[in-house]
Amino acid sequence: MTPMICWTKDSPGPFCCKKKCVNVLMNKQNCGFCGNKCKYNETCCKGQCVNTLFNKRHCGGCNKCQEGSSCA
Repeated sequence: MTPMICWTKDSPGPFCCKKKCVNVLMNKQNCGFCGNKCKYNETCCKGQCVNTLFNKRHCGGCNKCQEGSSCA
């Protein structure tokens, strides 16, 4: 289901999920699409639920590692 577009000024994001404006690229309760909830130890990074502490591409935060590198 495609989310509706929010047109309110200063909204947290352009998508409408359950009558609230959200950013599906960063919202843990609506990650990637409306209703997709990340687990308690995951963060929503660019619309995907990831555990930033163990994911080599994220190094403790969303997309902290540059292309071609990884953290230890």
